[in-house]
Amino acid sequence: MRMSKLALMLVVAAAAAVPLEAKTLAKPGVAIATAVASAGRSADNVKLDASRKPAQVLQFFGLRRGMQVVDLFGANRYWAEIMAPVVGPRGHVDVWEPEQFADADTRKAFDEFAAKQTNVSLIVNPIDKPQLAKNRYDFAMLNLNYHDLYWTSEKYKVTTHDPAAWLRTLYAAMKHGGTVGVIDHVASPNRDTRATVDTLHRIDPEVLKADFRRAGFRLAASSSMLRNPADDHSLLVFNDKIRGKTDRVVYRFRKP
Repeated sequence: MRMSKLALMLVVAAAAAVPLEAKTLAKPGVAIATAVASAGRSADNVKLDASRKPAQVLQFFGLRRGMQVVDLFGANRYWAEIMAPVVGPRGHVDVWEPEQFADADTRKAFDEFAAKQTNVSLIVNPIDKPQLAKNRYDFAMLNLNYHDLYWTSEKYKVTTHDPAAWLRTLYAAMKHGGTVGVIDHVASPNRDTRATVDTLHRIDPEVLKADFRRAGFRLAASSSMLRNPADDHSLLVFNDKIRGKTDRVVYRFRKP
């Protein structure tokens, strides 16, 4: 039977009346862009958007509604402010932060954020002993911090520890098929990863990939969206000449 003119009008009207939230369920890119543009984000974090391209990055990594997420080294709330609204009330964002960096001001700011955004939690452990629930996460974000697993600091009481052990914990925490999104500052190839990290806070991408491969992850995809061929890899990433504009790799790893 052909649809009557009246019935057709009713269908069109019903479609137009669907709430924005429902319309965006099938369009993760729209939900991510909406979260990035939210007026509720902190001003300091918004300033970082130009160099981090959060909408493009999260779409590349495949963030979707309902995901269980862990944001590693994320207590500044940059990614959590965006991801928590995207995953929605059935999803959750655990933010893991080393206790060496989780001072009173950091914890207070996060508590204030969590009071407004109820699907987030803060986990604080020693940097070398992350405690994450097994088989919990669909997605993990590791932004500009994997190199810190090779870093030592007397000031922050970070001693030499084993990146392989840390990655074993992360591997166990991911669900099968789960994604780990990794972004880091590029170092030129070298034979001393720890010295390079201590001096420049950079890491050779081949070291990063090899570490994840040994841990059992598979490199599913990479993106050049944050590459900068003008970056001098001999500069400390905090040098005013390059800060916020470093050459960065973007890798999407998958737990088989």
